Amino acid sequence: MSAAGALAARAVDVQPPDALARKLALGRPLRVKLGVDPTAPDIHLGHAVVLGKLREFQDAGHTAVLVIGDWTARVGDPSGRTSTRPMLTAEDIEQNATTYREQAFRILDPDRTELRRNGEWFGPMGLEELFRIASRATVNQLLVRKDFAQRIGEERPISVLELLYPLMQAYDSVMLDADVELGGTDQLFNLMLGREMQQRFGAEPQVAMTMPILPGTDGVRRMSKSTGNYIGVAEDPAEQFGKVMSIPDEAMSEFFRLLFPAEAPPAGHPGAEKRRLGRLVADRFHGPGAGERAEAHFDRLFRDRAAPSDLPEVAVAPGSVHLPALLVDALGLASRSEARRMVQQGGVSVDGEVVTDLDVDASVLDGRTVRAGKRRFARVVVR
Repeated sequence: MSAAGALAARAVDVQPPDALARKLALGRPLRVKLGVDPTAPDIHLGHAVVLGKLREFQDAGHTAVLVIGDWTARVGDPSGRTSTRPMLTAEDIEQNATTYREQAFRILDPDRTELRRNGEWFGPMGLEELFRIASRATVNQLLVRKDFAQRIGEERPISVLELLYPLMQAYDSVMLDADVELGGTDQLFNLMLGREMQQRFGAEPQVAMTMPILPGTDGVRRMSKSTGNYIGVAEDPAEQFGKVMSIPDEAMSEFFRLLFPAEAPPAGHPGAEKRRLGRLVADRFHGPGAGERAEAHFDRLFRDRAAPSDLPEVAVAPGSVHLPALLVDALGLASRSEARRMVQQGGVSVDGEVVTDLDVDASVLDGRTVRAGKRRFARVVVR
């Protein structure tokens, strides 16, 4: 297989078709760009698909340019959206950006990554330069996007700010001298606009390469935190393994193909293959041996019906305990509203007995094991 063919493996689009081979023929390291907007605090396995492709370019000797979209995140990518995203605060974006960097480097080689923020050029930009960028595209050109066209047909609003997003992403490619830009299949319009923007600023246009979108743990919808069907790269190995075990049998092949292409595709019993996938995921993000430990933890919980042997301990003061707060602080649930729903739906137990009261006396919890959902445990002591 040619070098271009190997680097394009599993890609959905490579546009123009012969452009990657021509870029490689230049005989220099290519600048391969991937932009990520820190709109949420965690990276999940869906992000790992395109980050893994960026790592392949690194391993072939090319420069990975990872762009943290601290300014594009303020606008919000409209790709695939049926409504306007809420604007994030600068503080939220900064906090998310910090975790994105740490989690991305679980996949990328930090020593061979050029880490940039598009606030470098958008932060000090004045209106004159913004007008110059906006003049490089037409409203007609932007409104042919499928998501914009759909919203117009459904009489849903499109903010002027959203129209700027594709232009901002495209201008990133100008500022970074990108030879290749990676993205999911929903990013093809933005990537192709980047080519046009580079040409209009007198630069050599980039290659647009899109990767498939990984399904979520439901096997149907795309992996997303907003739908709860995700596996985070920084989640506890036991949590990762448990979530993999919930994936529908028919979706496993896609997980192997996109995340572990060097591994043999699933051919044995679905349960055994899910265990193999769970071990691979845990090992990849937490180091060798993490998968075996996560599998043992899973078996203890679900095969042996026992609590983990290494329970975390949480201390509470005498008196009334607000259970949702305890679940967030001690068991790592994302929010009190999520914890409240779990209690009310019977998903929380104390020593195996379901608890539906939001407030309980500390004496009821003292020395006992609190369980939330299938895989979260803590032992409570009153002090």
